[in-house]
Amino acid sequence: MPLTFDDLVTRARSLVQHEGRAILGISGSPGAGKTTLAEHLVRALNSSGEPWVAHVPMDGFHLADAELDRLGLRDRKGAPETFDAAGYAALLRRLREETDGDTVYAPGFERVLEQPIAGAISVPPTARLVVTEGNYLLLDTGAWGRVRPTLDEVWFCAPDEDERVRRLVARHEEFGKTHEEAVAWVRRSDQRNAELVAATRDRADLVVPASALPRVDV
Repeated sequence: MPLTFDDLVTRARSLVQHEGRAILGISGSPGAGKTTLAEHLVRALNSSGEPWVAHVPMDGFHLADAELDRLGLRDRKGAPETFDAAGYAALLRRLREETDGDTVYAPGFERVLEQPIAGAISVPPTARLVVTEGNYLLLDTGAWGRVRPTLDEVWFCAPDEDERVRRLVARHEEFGKTHEEAVAWVRRSDQRNAELVAATRDRADLVVPASALPRVDV
């Protein structure tokens, strides 16, 4: 039987089988629908009563533009080296270990500004499951290698490739680029990142096909 979204909801719920907190990672290339899947999962799991699932994206660990300028990496924004991977891994460890005390705060990412925002996401002690998503959860180089051991499972989003690229171009246009600028950025920067992420697919616990992914309206 083909995998469905309802199957994904059941599988995510089953990760919480003991006291403490489970963390589910969702990976995939830029434009694969990771955020949409995470948001739909969290909404479905929290729909039956008191919220017990939190969403903590990796994108809050983008380096600020000022730091990218200092490092000479502004034109590679979105590549692995333009994130605070060690900080992300440290937050995931906190989320796993600090379940009996205070709320844990995580940074968010403002897409209009294209800048990280400190303390934008709260994870209360009552959260039994955290869904985190980003491109590089399965990367095993440098500090990225510290991420996978903190996650109970990692799913890899595998949409139709032409559709993924279309979404990506539309996203860049939505946030201010012209069509020509968006296409150029996707070809120059995003595609390099996509090829790197695609090479990590075999490390995932589950590959989520296009048929099980929620629709992305862009």
